[in-house]
Amino acid sequence: MPGKSTLSKALAVAFAVLTVSAIGGMISMMIVFEIQTTNLTMTEVPTVPSTTLAPPPVMRLPRSLIPERYEILLHPQFYSRIVEEVNVTTPNQTLFFNGSSTVYFRCHQATKHIFLHSFELSVSSLRVTDHDNNVKLSVLSHQQHDDDSDFLEIELEENLKTNGNYSLSLSFEGEISEYLQAMYVSKYTETDLDFVNDTIQERFLVATNLEPTSARRLFPCFDEPDMKAVFQLTVIHRRGTEALSNTRQQISSSIDDEWKYTTFFPTPKMSSYLLALTISEFKFTTSPENRVTIKTYARPEAIDAGHTRYAARITAKILEFYEEHFDLQYGMEDLDQIALPDLEPLAMENWGLITYQEGALLYEEGVSSWLHKEVITTVIAHELAHQWFGNQVTMKWWNEIWLNEGFATYMSYLAVDHAEPKFQIKEKMIMDDLHAAFEEDALLTSHPLSAPPNDVQTTGEILGMFDAISYSKGAMVLRMLAEYVKDKAFDDGIREYLKMHRGGNADQEELWVFIQNARNKESEPTVQEFMENWTTQIGYPVVTINTISGSINQKHFLYNSSAVSNLLWKIPITYTTNISEPNDFWLGERERDGMDELISKKGEWILVNINTTGYYRVNYNVENWDRLLWQLETNPSRIPLMNRAQLVDDAFNLARAKQVDVTLALKSTRFLRSETAYLPWESAIRNLEYFILMFDRSEVYGSMQLYLRHQVEELYNFFKNQTDYSTVPDDHSLQHNQITAIEVACSNGLPDCVEMATEKFAEWMDRNDTNTIHTNLRSVIYCQAVAAGDKKEWEFAWEKFLNSTDTSEKDQLRKALSCTKKTWLLNRYLSYTLDPDKIRLMDVTSTVNLIAQNAAGQALAWNFIRAHWDYVSQGDAASLVMGVTRRFSTPFELQELIRFRDNTEMNGAYRATLQAIEQTQVNIQWVQKNHDAVLEWFERETAHLE
Repeated sequence: MPGKSTLSKALAVAFAVLTVSAIGGMISMMIVFEIQTTNLTMTEVPTVPSTTLAPPPVMRLPRSLIPERYEILLHPQFYSRIVEEVNVTTPNQTLFFNGSSTVYFRCHQATKHIFLHSFELSVSSLRVTDHDNNVKLSVLSHQQHDDDSDFLEIELEENLKTNGNYSLSLSFEGEISEYLQAMYVSKYTETDLDFVNDTIQERFLVATNLEPTSARRLFPCFDEPDMKAVFQLTVIHRRGTEALSNTRQQISSSIDDEWKYTTFFPTPKMSSYLLALTISEFKFTTSPENRVTIKTYARPEAIDAGHTRYAARITAKILEFYEEHFDLQYGMEDLDQIALPDLEPLAMENWGLITYQEGALLYEEGVSSWLHKEVITTVIAHELAHQWFGNQVTMKWWNEIWLNEGFATYMSYLAVDHAEPKFQIKEKMIMDDLHAAFEEDALLTSHPLSAPPNDVQTTGEILGMFDAISYSKGAMVLRMLAEYVKDKAFDDGIREYLKMHRGGNADQEELWVFIQNARNKESEPTVQEFMENWTTQIGYPVVTINTISGSINQKHFLYNSSAVSNLLWKIPITYTTNISEPNDFWLGERERDGMDELISKKGEWILVNINTTGYYRVNYNVENWDRLLWQLETNPSRIPLMNRAQLVDDAFNLARAKQVDVTLALKSTRFLRSETAYLPWESAIRNLEYFILMFDRSEVYGSMQLYLRHQVEELYNFFKNQTDYSTVPDDHSLQHNQITAIEVACSNGLPDCVEMATEKFAEWMDRNDTNTIHTNLRSVIYCQAVAAGDKKEWEFAWEKFLNSTDTSEKDQLRKALSCTKKTWLLNRYLSYTLDPDKIRLMDVTSTVNLIAQNAAGQALAWNFIRAHWDYVSQGDAASLVMGVTRRFSTPFELQELIRFRDNTEMNGAYRATLQAIEQTQVNIQWVQKNHDAVLEWFERETAHLE
C-alpha cells in the first residue's frame, strides 16, 4: 500500500463537543472548540489486555446490537484555497480530520461486547450510556482487530440488557485521503478574474465516497447494509465554502473569522454506505420547477458556461418518470447532484446527494460530442433508479448487490427511452449489456448473481461483486423475466415490493413472491422456479437446434471447451421462420428429440431467441447456419435487427468455445459490406477485436487488415460526404456508425480515411485555436491522426490536453494520446500517469488500459502496472488487470500472470486476476487450434484484392 499523506496537525484546531437540544421546536446549538474531558466525566480506558478475543464467525457483525440513530460531528482541516500574501507565511494544505459521534442502539441479546467497524481511525474518549436508567457504564477496554474484519471491539464491565436502549459516544481522527477513498481531497483550477491576465488558481474540495465499506474510514459505525439507521451530521468547515450532505441544511452559522458550522436535517433510515458529504466553493443550477428541489453543482466556471443545464433539465424528467412508474415518491424533499473533478467510480447514488465524475454530468456545447448526451442521460437514469432500488429498498448483504445494480441498469433502459425518445438507443443499451455479461459469464471463474453469503465477506470479496455479472447479467435476467410475466405484472410486482420493503432490506426470494402474486397465474413455472437457476448458478446455456431431426438440447456455455458442467436452466424458447409466425415453448430438460416445429420442411431457416429476450446463446446445424447467413447477405432486413447482431456474436463466441468452425464465424461478416445499421457492425467489430488481439503480432494481421479495409469501404463512402465536411447524420444510430466507419477504415489503412484524419488534425494544428472538426468526430479523428503522426502531433495533443479546461475535450485528447505507434512516447505517457497533476488518479486505469489496447503499448503497460501496482491499483484494480492482460495468449504470459497473482496484494482484483488467468489459458488453446485456419481464410478472401 502506498504511504498516505503526512499530516500537518499544527494548524488543526482543538476539537469540539457539540450539544444539540430541542426546545419549543427551535433548535439551538453550541459548539465548543476545545474538548474539556473533565466536564464530560469520561471513563478512563485501561490498558488493552494482551489476550485477543476471537472475532464473531464469518467476519460479520453480531446481531446483538442494532443501531437506530447517529449524531456525527466532522471537522475536515483543509484549505479550499491557499492564498500567497506578501510577508505572510503561506500555509501548507492540511489533510486531517477529527470528529465525534454518538450512536444510539438497542440491545437484542445480552452482551458485554460492542462490535462495530473502524478502519485507519484513531479512537478515544469512549463513553457508553444506559438511557433507560440514565447511567454511564464502565468501559474495560477497546481494541482494533488486526484482520480483515475491521472490527473495533469494546468490552464493558457489565452486560447490556436485552431490549435496553444505549448509546456509544467517542472521538476520532483520521487522514483525508489523496487516493479517492472515504473522505478525500480533490484539486482543480479556476481562472481568477481579480488578477491581471486572468491568473489560473488552484482550488481544493473534499468529498466522500463510502460504498461499499468505507463509512468505517470516516467514523466508527455498524457498517453493514442491513444495519440501517438515521444519520444527523454536523460539519465544521471554512468560511467561504459550502457543505452539502444527504439532506438540506438545518442550521448554518459562523464560529469565528475562519470557521463556520452546518447542521443537516436527519436522514431517512438508511445504510451507512449512502452517507455523503462535500465541502467546496461550487455553484449550482436549479432544475425546472418540480415537486422535488433539484440542484446541480459544479465548478463555478462550468456553471457560468452553462455546462450543467442539460443534466439539470434531464434529471427532472427522469425523476418524474420514476415517481410515476414506481407509484412511489422519491424519499426526500431535495435532490442535489454534484460534478466532481475526482471520483472513483463514475457516479455514486448517495441518497439526496448524488456524486458524478465531471464527464458523466457536464455537457459543453460546441465541445462535447452530441452523443455524449446519451452517456449523461444513461448515468443519471442509473443513479436515480438507485434512489428506489438500493436506497429505499436495500439488499440484505453484498452477495446480492445485483438487486441494486441489475435493477438500476434495467430501469435505465426505460427511463432513457422516456426522457430522450429521439435517441432510440434502447436496443443499443440492451445489446451492450448482453454482450458484456455473456463474455464475463462464460468463464468458470464467474460468480452467481446471488452468491453464497459466506463467499462474500471481506472488502476485497465485496468489491469483486461490482462487475458485469451484477450490473449487466442482472439487467438481462430481469428483462427475460419481464418478457415472461409481461410488463404489467412485472411492474405491478416491483411496485408492491418497493412499497412493502420501503426503508428496509430484502432478498431476491421476497422479490419473486411479489412478481408471482402480480402475475396471478397458475401456469408453470412459477417465478421462483424460473429464476432459481438463473440467479444461483454461474453462467448461462447454449441451446443447440438441429433443423433436420428437430432435436434441441442445452448445455453450459464455457470458453474452456474441456470443462465439464452439468448445470441446467428453465429456458423460454422463442422462435420464428421466414415462412411462419413467432411461437414459443419451454425447455427444462437437457434435450428433447423429434420436435416437429423445429424441423425445416421446405428449406426455410429457423431463428431462435427472437430479439434476444432470453439470456442464452443459440447454435444450429450447418445447414440452418448457411440459410441464415445467406439471408443476411441477400436481404438482412428479413431478420430482426437485434438478431442480426446476435447471430454474428453467437457465431464468433461459439467459435471461441470450439463449438463451431472458426470459418463459420468469419463468414458471418461477409454481409457487412452492404450493411449500414449500427448494431450488426458493432457486434462484428467487437468480436473481430478478439481476433486482432490474438493475431496482431503475427502474419495473420496483414490479410485481416486487408479484408477489413475492403469490408468497411462502402460504409466509409456512405458517410464520406458528411465526414469530409465535418457534419453528421440526424439519427443517433447512424452517428454511432459514422464513428465506427472512420475507426475501422483508418485503423486498417484505408487511404482516404487516413488522409482525411491527418489533414483535419493538421488544419487544427495550423490554426491552433480554431478547431473545425465536428464534436462527434473529434475523438476518433484525434486518435487516428496521432496514430498516423509522429512526435509533433503527439506533443500538440499533449499541450492541448494540459491547457484545456473543458472536461470533454480533455477526455478526447487523453484517449488520443494512447493511439501513437511510437513506444517511446507511450512510455512517456505511462510515466505521466504517476503524476496526478498530469493524469488524475481516477483516470489512471482507463489511460493504462487504452495504452495496453495499442499493440505497441501492451507489453509496456504490463511491465508498468507490476512496477507501480501500489499506486495504480488505488483506482479500479480489477478493470486494470482485465484490460492489460486481454492480449495474453502465450505460455510465458500465463506464467507471468500467475506469478503476479501469487506475489501481489490484489486490492480487490483477486477475482479479476483468476478470470484473466482462465481467459489466458483459453486464448493459448484457441490460438494454437485456429491460427492456420484463420490465416488461410483471410488469405483466400483477399486473394483478389492484392
